[in-house]
Amino acid sequence: MTSQEFVPDVFNYTLLNRLCQAYGPSGSEEEVAAIIKAEVVPYCDKLVSDSMGNLIASRNGSGKKVMVAAHMDEIALMVTYIDESGFLRFIVIGEIEARYLPYRRVILQNGKMGTIGLERLEKSTEIDLSKLYIDIGASSRAEAEQVVGIGDALILEGAYVEVGKRIMSKALDGRIGCFVAIEALKRTKSTNELAFAFTVQEEVAMRGARVAAYAISPDLALVVDVTRTGDTPGAARMEVSLGAGVGIKAFDHSLVTPPNIKRWMSATADRYSIPCQLEVLEQGGTDAGVIQLTKGGIPSGVLSIPARQVHTPTEVVDKQDMEAAVTLLTKLLEENEDL
Repeated sequence: MTSQEFVPDVFNYTLLNRLCQAYGPSGSEEEVAAIIKAEVVPYCDKLVSDSMGNLIASRNGSGKKVMVAAHMDEIALMVTYIDESGFLRFIVIGEIEARYLPYRRVILQNGKMGTIGLERLEKSTEIDLSKLYIDIGASSRAEAEQVVGIGDALILEGAYVEVGKRIMSKALDGRIGCFVAIEALKRTKSTNELAFAFTVQEEVAMRGARVAAYAISPDLALVVDVTRTGDTPGAARMEVSLGAGVGIKAFDHSLVTPPNIKRWMSATADRYSIPCQLEVLEQGGTDAGVIQLTKGGIPSGVLSIPARQVHTPTEVVDKQDMEAAVTLLTKLLEENEDL
């Protein structure tokens, strides 16, 4: 096949905005799933929601069975206690550092808002969850209980903003992967049997992907998720930068990418002049970590979108990296005869 120059498609980012701003903490991804369902119906032969809440869009084909996974959930907080003055105590859903939380706004599923307060501290190093509370404007426990209950989840507010080629928002971790998967589903001319799994509860031990992979039982899996960068002041040394292309994962805490998968992904990017960068992530993981261990083992690779400030309400990505990811995923779904 002759080499082709990488030319990004035109994208409507309104969908990404809607996905990011939807309410979708781990275990309550229904609003996100509804947006995705409406978007992918014209492009698949079958669309089902399983017992966990995963949304699986399938397309018939005569080749390999290929699973594409992207997670719908976002980090969040959960109410554990309401005191007599109406203040809420909480735990975190997913990996969130307490030092990033004071004075952030939070949103309940019913749309009610609150703000995270901080008790008086002798030293700033004492910040932990026990020192934080949520103020929803209630003056008593009874008043608060009219709005919120124990076990309710709250997401962090973080507006969607485009600044040149960069996008800032909450929930880019997860939703940008869904966006890339949706756009690839629309574009690909693959003759393979495809199963696009929009998974739940990735932020809490990747539970949805485990169930989806077992049911689909694919020959190959490709996961789309974010990764951290090493291009900000004082960042840990890492050869991933915003705007340098889609990441091809070599290693993370949950996955050592099989060498043949890594070579195939890199060669496909080179063939089409798609900007890419190899990624080694020292901490963290993706749905690929559990998919690869399902049944007798499923060969898995990851397309990583570089993101700054991951697991905060102000995550930052570059449009060029995302667009490169769509093009690479589209081509990979069409070219896997040698695997």
